[in-house]
Amino acid sequence: MLQDIRENSQGTIAKIIIGLLVVSLSIWGMDAIVGGFSGEPEVATVNGEDITEREFLRVVQMESQRRLSEMERPDPAMLNEDQVRKDVLDSLIQEQVLIQDASAQGLALNDADIDALITQMPQFQVDGQFSRDRFVASVRNLGMGVGEFREAMRKQYVVNQIRGGVMQSGLVADENAAQLLRIQNQTRNFRSVQIPASAVSDEVEVTDADIEAFYNENGEAFSQPEQVDATYITLSLGALAEKIEISQEDLKAYYEQRAGDLAREERRASHILIEDGADAEQTIASIKKRLDAGENFEDLAKEMSVDTVSAKEGGDLGYAGRGVYDEAFENALFALEEDKVSGPVRTSFGVHLIRLDDIRRSEVPPLAELEQQLRSELARELAQEEYAKVRSELADSAYAADDLAGPAKELGLEIREAKGVTKNGGQAPFDHAGLVRQLFSDDVLEGGYNTELIDVGDSVSVVTRVGEYRKAQQLALEDVRDDIRRTLESRKNRELLGDRADAIIADLEKGETLEALGVGEWEQHEDQARNTQGADPRVVQAAFSLARSVDGEPSYGTAMTQNGVVVIALDAVNEGSTEEGSGDLNQLRTFLASLEGQREYAAYQQFLRNSAEVSRP
Repeated sequence: MLQDIRENSQGTIAKIIIGLLVVSLSIWGMDAIVGGFSGEPEVATVNGEDITEREFLRVVQMESQRRLSEMERPDPAMLNEDQVRKDVLDSLIQEQVLIQDASAQGLALNDADIDALITQMPQFQVDGQFSRDRFVASVRNLGMGVGEFREAMRKQYVVNQIRGGVMQSGLVADENAAQLLRIQNQTRNFRSVQIPASAVSDEVEVTDADIEAFYNENGEAFSQPEQVDATYITLSLGALAEKIEISQEDLKAYYEQRAGDLAREERRASHILIEDGADAEQTIASIKKRLDAGENFEDLAKEMSVDTVSAKEGGDLGYAGRGVYDEAFENALFALEEDKVSGPVRTSFGVHLIRLDDIRRSEVPPLAELEQQLRSELARELAQEEYAKVRSELADSAYAADDLAGPAKELGLEIREAKGVTKNGGQAPFDHAGLVRQLFSDDVLEGGYNTELIDVGDSVSVVTRVGEYRKAQQLALEDVRDDIRRTLESRKNRELLGDRADAIIADLEKGETLEALGVGEWEQHEDQARNTQGADPRVVQAAFSLARSVDGEPSYGTAMTQNGVVVIALDAVNEGSTEEGSGDLNQLRTFLASLEGQREYAAYQQFLRNSAEVSRP
């Protein structure tokens, strides 16, 4: 063999390969060879900068987990993976464009800056102090290395600097804000009179020809979607628990075991709340320093706390058990020793300093009072192991069986039936999208297989199969004739009401009066605001859509309501007032400036994206 290799290495092909290697090395260097074999694959290139496949897949995983967490019933099968990948790639391209722009503007953070940011992040702190162990664990849970996380922070921070700068540059003219507020505060004087639906009901006529024409023109509206009648088996922890008998001895032992938990603990806390802003850490540090110097917590709460209600009481919040406060606040409070003050605790309300003032525990209720609750809890605990075992057996048995009868008999479960299940679902358990999707899959619908065992709720699992399948079909005319008749009668009634209202308005514009027309009497609406509660919202909306009256002559309009049609006469428009320096005006200016800043930043992003050279392999 060695001789063969030696001889082949002297051949023409080997010499050509060696020659190419020499040329590559001489022109591009060793990276041309090593990079070709070890370079990380990319999913896109932005202005010459690669977005690596590893980074892309990591963000895809994080985005998938985020979308699952937002589902009421997290189900990976419900994720549109193609859409997730597309959205992630688009966002990474946009992010790369912004990072490059920040770099071009000379924005950068050094390692010391990154260290300062990381050590100040509350999610990496324990008792108000930076914890390297928590930091490393948190980063690893994100699927990143420490170096990757630092680099991501470096990039994101400078991007946020540009975003903040552009968005804060949004301006709005003072007069524009004032004019908008005047329009918002505007009120109107108008009159209204209602024409009831019964006024034209005698004129409504729907013929069989009308019904047939409507049916033929709107065939899709009367199609019945494909349906299946399904048989299914439900396995639930609750059902298994109901079969478990709990002896009085076991119940008493469980009661004694739970005694510590059953004694409700309440803690009395006081706090000082600071707004979570740029100077929050400095303010908290100042308060802590004053406390350490011996100043009174109650006095500092009255002076510094933005929770004005508790501040009057020296920060006292009274007694409370678990489940009352924000999770971060609760965890900090129940970790404190009596008379101790916590480190900074961030919640959605701001940054807290918490002092534990007292602990009180209630007596354990007697067994007789808790018997039913504890019996149920213990039965569910004992049923957990049985549920896991039976679930595994049902999954295997149903997968191998040609029907549900065998698995049901083997495990002592009941077969149930559901009729008329569509792709949009049906009654529980077919309100679970994953179960319905499997029911209509090719293997189950056409192959005659059972579905997989699907978890449709908390410790509730279902396996199902198709009993009878019905294709989508158009409903017969006779089945929908009455529905069509009611629809056409309602439509024609509204048309006739509209015609009647238009005729009344035409007569009013000629100088006629309601009395002369025999319609009724005007109902007066004086100084009505847009959000008034005293009239039908549809009537108010119509009144505010009318043109201003000219030369003292009212403007007329109509509004359809549930009971008929309302004729409206707009008599006057009362301009809204604004007061310079008012809270409403300042708030509106801030809001409009924020909107303008968002628009400007969106346009800036789009400009950078359009200017970038992007290639995707």
